[in-house]
Amino acid sequence: DVWCIGEDQTEITQWSGGHEAFTKEEPCRYVTGYDYRTALVLSVFLGMFGADRFYLGYYAIGLLKFCTFGFFLLGQLVDIILIATQTVGPADGSDYFIGYYGPILNRVHMENHTFFQYGTYYFKSDSSFRDEM
Repeated sequence: DVWCIGEDQTEITQWSGGHEAFTKEEPCRYVTGYDYRTALVLSVFLGMFGADRFYLGYYAIGLLKFCTFGFFLLGQLVDIILIATQTVGPADGSDYFIGYYGPILNRVHMENHTFFQYGTYYFKSDSSFRDEM
C-alpha cells in the first residue's frame, strides 16, 4: 500500500491492483472495552439493582441503587437517560466502545473563547469585549 495526501488533505490509498480508496482522518478516542450497548441493556433490564453502575465502575452508586431498589425505580429511569445520551461513561474516564457506524455523540462544551450569538450581534464572554461596544 502507498499512502499519500490529496489536494484537499484527503488521504488516498492506492493498492497494487490500481484501485483507490479515500479515507478521512478521525480523532482518536480513548476506549478500554466498556461497550455502550451492554451498559444500556444493563440499565434497562437490571438498572434497579445497580448492575449498570457496577459495570461502568461506579461501585458506591451501584451499591446504593441495589439497596434502595434503584432509588425506587426513579434512579433507573434517570440512568437510562444518562447512559443513552452518553452523559455518564465509564468511571476510568474513557469513552464507550462503539462501532464506527454506531451512535457516537460528540460532546459540545463551552470555554472562555466561546462566542454567543444574540440576534445579529456577537458577544464574547469576556467583559472587556463588552466594554468596547
